[in-house]
Amino acid sequence: MIKNNLFQVKNTLLEGVELIAVSKTKPASDIQTLYDAGQRAFGENKVQELVEKHEALPKDIEWHLIGHLQTNKVKYIVPFVHLIHGVDSFKLLKEINKEAVKCQRIIPCLLQFHIAQEETKFGFSFEEAQEMLESNEFVELQHVSIHGVMGMASFTNDEQLIHEEFQTLHNYFQLIKSHYFKFNSEFKELSMGMSGDYQTAMEEGSTMVRVGSTIFGSR
Repeated sequence: MIKNNLFQVKNTLLEGVELIAVSKTKPASDIQTLYDAGQRAFGENKVQELVEKHEALPKDIEWHLIGHLQTNKVKYIVPFVHLIHGVDSFKLLKEINKEAVKCQRIIPCLLQFHIAQEETKFGFSFEEAQEMLESNEFVELQHVSIHGVMGMASFTNDEQLIHEEFQTLHNYFQLIKSHYFKFNSEFKELSMGMSGDYQTAMEEGSTMVRVGSTIFGSR
């Protein structure tokens, strides 16, 4: 069933949109099933679970850390993580850089912005991100690479509000690209959209959708 769900979701994706199959709380056997069907990018939100699955599953899986990341957990995923979506503070980015130096890796990261109505969501304000990107301290970080931005819309049935929040994130992406990463081809990802709103996100320019329950079933 989950294999059929995967193909159904893939058939709805617009050209150029990458699917991150969100496998949090799901067993390694489910991930293996989708791996065998050709899916390579998987998203987890808990560090311990991500590490365990990385050890148990094929090594060419691209692991995306999509949840809130605590600084004291960074060291466990830096050796292998493919992309960290939720960089929501300068402190966290500096910690990722510090651990990446030890592994001699450059870690791809997305800046997470707070675009939702709910206070519970993490993320930069646009002003905070600007301040960071213009600092000398940021320029000195040689072991992280900013590949784009990420955000989560409000959990609501208000379609108009979701559109507006995704539009806001798209605007942030374009402003940051033009001001700070104009000649950087790696800055290209706009990670927004989950099972309930990824169609809307794609309409607003998403390049990467994080879909879990539509593929794996409800948790």
